[in-house]
Amino acid sequence: MSNLQNLRTYDPFADIGETDTIEPQGYIHIRIQQRNGRKTITSLQGLPEQLDQKRILKAFKKDFACNGTVVEDEELGEVIQLQGDQRLKIRNFLVENSIVKKDMIKIHGF
Repeated sequence: MSNLQNLRTYDPFADIGETDTIEPQGYIHIRIQQRNGRKTITSLQGLPEQLDQKRILKAFKKDFACNGTVVEDEELGEVIQLQGDQRLKIRNFLVENSIVKKDMIKIHGF
């Protein structure tokens, strides 16, 4: 019966209970979320407001050959969502195009 522990679900986005506030350090957060089956969504939040989110999304969609959208959230602001696991591609794109430094990006998920 010890195999039943493997069936528990784990939510990587659940808060640990420390604080409910957004980090003010200016980090860029790249997260992956499981949909159904093998499908996933990659979300990007924390980009500076002076950047045009829709223009960046257009470049992502062209370079990564995937679909995506910009979602407006009350707490988080504008969040870019892309189909599939695009975490490393997003990080490399942001660093290569000198949008942010590599140490300012945090990748979350599996």
